Amino acid sequence: MDLVGFGYAAFVTFGSIWGYKRRGGIPSLIAGLFLGCLAGYGAYRVSNDRRDVKLSLFTAFFLATMMGVRFKRSKRVMPAGLVAGLSLMMILRLVLLML
Repeated sequence: MDLVGFGYAAFVTFGSIWGYKRRGGIPSLIAGLFLGCLAGYGAYRVSNDRRDVKLSLFTAFFLATMMGVRFKRSKRVMPAGLVAGLSLMMILRLVLLML
């Protein structure tokens, strides 16, 4: 079972809910919930087959790119830098799983 992947998915999902409650941005809530569900489904697929990392890798890459750009623009660690950093760690983990 891919507990790290499910934890990452839960972090993204709950982070979007927390951001919505704090700022009230509905597009961010929808995107966060969608990407959290994609990450959760990707973790489920990795749980069944260790080498099936495509969906998880795509989700982590997309979040790392988008949040990395937001972090570069705002220079604020919370939440953009945190999500970008965790996404980069997920990418590294998933690449190591493929080896």
